[in-house]
Amino acid sequence: MQNVRVDPENRRVWSAEEELRLSRKEFDLLHALISRPGEIVSRDELMNQVWHTSFWTSSKTIDVHLGWLRRKLGDDARRPHLITTVRGRGLRFERAAALEGATD
Repeated sequence: MQNVRVDPENRRVWSAEEELRLSRKEFDLLHALISRPGEIVSRDELMNQVWHTSFWTSSKTIDVHLGWLRRKLGDDARRPHLITTVRGRGLRFERAAALEGATD
């Protein structure tokens, strides 16, 4: 599995040893999830924290950005191991993946 490191102060992200180029929203989405590993973060929370809105500008906004982010992280959308969707509840950055990244 890949390890993921985030430097929130400088807005930089690495997957293994490779630095990734993320858009502002991709970074904010990843940071919102990775800062709470193992916890389910609701879509309402993500819309508020990442898009600074309490209403749905588009029901697919999170899904589109999540797809781009997963691709850049190498996280297969069909069998994700970093960011998983918990149907009807939200998204979760998996603790096991986060811990692997911390130990390398």
